[in-house]
Amino acid sequence: MSLNPPVLLKEKEENNSKFVEIQHSQTTSIAAEDPLQNLCLASQEVLQKAQRSGRSKCLKCGGSRMFYCYTCYVPVENVPIQQMPLVKLPLKIDIIKHPNETDGKSTAIHAKLLAPEFVNIYTYPCIPEYEEKDHEVALVFPGPKSVSVKDISFHLQKRIQNNVKGKNDDPEKPFIKRKKTEEQDLNDSNCQDTTLKKIIFIDSTWNQTNKILTDERLQGLLQVELKTRKTCFWRHQKGKPDTFLSTIEAIYYFLVDYHTDILKEKYQGQYDNLLFFYSFMYQLIKNAKCSGDKETRKLIH
Repeated sequence: MSLNPPVLLKEKEENNSKFVEIQHSQTTSIAAEDPLQNLCLASQEVLQKAQRSGRSKCLKCGGSRMFYCYTCYVPVENVPIQQMPLVKLPLKIDIIKHPNETDGKSTAIHAKLLAPEFVNIYTYPCIPEYEEKDHEVALVFPGPKSVSVKDISFHLQKRIQNNVKGKNDDPEKPFIKRKKTEEQDLNDSNCQDTTLKKIIFIDSTWNQTNKILTDERLQGLLQVELKTRKTCFWRHQKGKPDTFLSTIEAIYYFLVDYHTDILKEKYQGQYDNLLFFYSFMYQLIKNAKCSGDKETRKLIH
């Protein structure tokens, strides 16, 4: 007995719906297994060749390294700099590294290698003074007073206005004159560019951050938190939430959010190459774990 057309149509729609659900489930599963799969990256063939040939010499210090020298911040001999991508960033980045942080395990160096004109790395306690620039500088670090990326401009503007009010709070000046001066300065401040010009990241284990975070040179800076991102770092610290990112992840995700929430532009992979080394190492270690290849893991570490 044949089914009438409406029944057949309904059955076809149900099958299509199930197929879409299965596809979505499979895509979500793959994305969970490899969160870095959809990046717009330059060819990593140069890293594949370097991995096969093993460690190489740093052209500056002569040290034996894999992919790059973590003390000189340059690629090694078998990774020609011409074959590495260079990333243009919308602002400057300062990375403050804890003196006890192991250089060879730091992902902060990736940012310096891939965006050398925009990134500076300082070893604590030798860090810049930021007090005079607190209206155009922010620190990425979670905390009770941290704000989201989209609220940065609002809070920087408030800082400018508070600075103006503080400057004109002179009891010796007549009230009317004080009020006029304050109104003029506030009008001028509204015309000022409140775009963030520099962002600071702390490069250390989470247990080491307190010493740097409490330094008076960083006190009072606007703190920004990346609340919705999850790490896929292979050295994730036990007992810490998965929202605690590696340094290069924090830099990358901050810039993606900054691009869409502050610059109000569509993100099209402009900063993906910041994960050029990171994504390659992630895949290499993932494959090594699956195959039980301890030598590959040692090579990366």
